[in-house]
Amino acid sequence: MAQKSRLPAPYGVPVLAVLLLPCLVTGVELAINNSPDNQILSTKPGREESLWCTVRNNSKAEELRWYRGDGTVNLKDGNKMNTTNICILPVSKTDNGVSFTCKLVRNESIQISVTLDVQFPPLLTGEDPPPVEEKNDVKLTCNVNSNPQAEMVWYKDNSTLTLKKDRYQIHHTSEVFQLTIKKVEKSDNGTYTCEAKSVLGEMRKEFHLTVEDRKPPFPLEAIIAAIVVVLLTVIFGIVARREKIFKCFKKTKETPSETAL
Repeated sequence: MAQKSRLPAPYGVPVLAVLLLPCLVTGVELAINNSPDNQILSTKPGREESLWCTVRNNSKAEELRWYRGDGTVNLKDGNKMNTTNICILPVSKTDNGVSFTCKLVRNESIQISVTLDVQFPPLLTGEDPPPVEEKNDVKLTCNVNSNPQAEMVWYKDNSTLTLKKDRYQIHHTSEVFQLTIKKVEKSDNGTYTCEAKSVLGEMRKEFHLTVEDRKPPFPLEAIIAAIVVVLLTVIFGIVARREKIFKCFKKTKETPSETAL
């Protein structure tokens, strides 16, 4: 009679445990505000946003941990097990693009995130450039902060600036809208306006440009000053030696001239 093959008990139990362990771990999932997917949360400055992270499909109590970017968020002891909540109050512009991530402490590969999309109208800043001489280049830098990104335009004396390729250059990023005027002329004097428009609003910022006459390579004032110093030095030298000069002149006058016999 054929005998049935049996695995010894010490080998059978560990194999079963190994097979079941991945199911226990991967069956657990997290949700933020009842959504199991990573999400983008649109909001505005000044609002309050509450994020609830909960464990699903767990067979035992699970500890959770929140991260703001790469840094951990301090939680009270009663706000860590199975369900945890953080409150962002108030939401600010600096929170735009920041991710808040909830992780399972015993296995941080199980995680879920919310990224804040903080929307606000354009804000422009910048300073007038110092007076610039003719034939020099000048830059007008308009700093912009806007979400969503704004459409940008330059005006000169309330008229749309015609951008001549050989005279104007535009440098545009999400944070800077810069106008460079090459080899400025007197006709470039005036008020330049940076305008930003988005679906949430618009803003203008004025820049005043003053173009001065080109100064000579050697300043006239310095040349005049140098000449005056030289003249004064000569005059003071003559005054200081006037007695010697007068004595020499008197001696020469009193000496009789010799006459040949």
